[in-house]
Amino acid sequence: MPVCDTAIMNEEGEGMKDAFAPLQESKRMLSIDILRGMAILGIFLVNMPSFHTPILYINGVSYWDESWDRVLYIFSDIFAQASFYPLFAFLFGFGAVILAVRSVDRGVSFPFLFMKRLCFLLAVGCLHAFFIWHGDILVNYAVFGFVFLFFYKWQGKYLIWLGSFLYIVPFAVFGAFFLLMSFVDGGLLEIKNDVAMMKQSLEIYSAGSFIEVTDQRMKDWYMVNNPVNAIFLFFSIFPFFLIGAGVAKQGWLQNVSRYKRSLRMLAIISFLTGLAIKLLPYITVNDYGTTFVQDYFGGPLLTMFYITAIALLVERAWAYKSCYLLSFVGRMSMSNYLFQSIVCSLIFYSYGLGLYGKVRYTEGFLLMMAVFSIQLLLSYWWMKRFRFGPVEYVWRFITYGKKPVMKRGEERP
Repeated sequence: MPVCDTAIMNEEGEGMKDAFAPLQESKRMLSIDILRGMAILGIFLVNMPSFHTPILYINGVSYWDESWDRVLYIFSDIFAQASFYPLFAFLFGFGAVILAVRSVDRGVSFPFLFMKRLCFLLAVGCLHAFFIWHGDILVNYAVFGFVFLFFYKWQGKYLIWLGSFLYIVPFAVFGAFFLLMSFVDGGLLEIKNDVAMMKQSLEIYSAGSFIEVTDQRMKDWYMVNNPVNAIFLFFSIFPFFLIGAGVAKQGWLQNVSRYKRSLRMLAIISFLTGLAIKLLPYITVNDYGTTFVQDYFGGPLLTMFYITAIALLVERAWAYKSCYLLSFVGRMSMSNYLFQSIVCSLIFYSYGLGLYGKVRYTEGFLLMMAVFSIQLLLSYWWMKRFRFGPVEYVWRFITYGKKPVMKRGEERP
């Protein structure tokens, strides 16, 4: 079976150049490709309700309170909500370090290459957010990526410590405050449905013109990305850039056999504590205080579990075979992410089938699984014939200013 790169990177970066020299496909880090594929699945699971229901303006627990709708919503809330955006951010930082070292090996400027990648990401994100679906994450990643350039040269352990500090401290303060408010007067933090905005979304997305839908999409995007929320978004995403970059420099995922015991302990602890925090709103009271702690602490802890568990499992032949298809989804993750939005917007919005607001959570869940199953097969078919996903091909072209070889079997110029 393919093996992970076995070069070791210490805190000072010794061995980094060898570890991240261009790899043959048979020696790609399979765990990273699988994690990207998992992130695409998890993000799709979390995003699907937003494609067909005005989730921004409702309390999901009270809205989906019947039979399988409730069961599947709680399953998603516990195991997916707030766990896969941190995973994507972690992988973003991890990949940035790989690009940084390989750019040095090729004698080119990493900041220049990375800024070109970020500009492309920002352009695609704007098109996605304003003309396809309001829940875009690419714009945030692109903007925060420019800040990453000030830190990428730091040693791995310092990146991990700084990322952890930037995340834990502000959210611990806010979490403690919200829990205290919840204890003093839970009614102040009750999660309520915004009936007016819910009706407006249902009407426009299901029957409005493309211009009206676009206008509503921009309003929904701004509700999440306004200046106040942008601060929360920065501290919930950027620290994981740093942590992912630090883990890449430390070589923990490149050398699983060396760190197996520590990774196993981290997997167990993060799963048990993450699951306990995730259950908090269901065993106490479901209000803004408990859901805040659930999302901002339980979610990332399960992220750590997914990362360590996949890294350990892929070392086993049976797990490698079970997860193999996910690696193809991960290798063309941006194409698959945009594919999900395009397909779902055409299914649910008025300029497509107009099914917005007419689908139950269970039906949306089954549709999500069907679409992702198609993505698994398409990704496998595509990557057996081509070297890059379609969007990744353009991204690479813009980054390096040189037309990549797309079809397999063609010789490089």
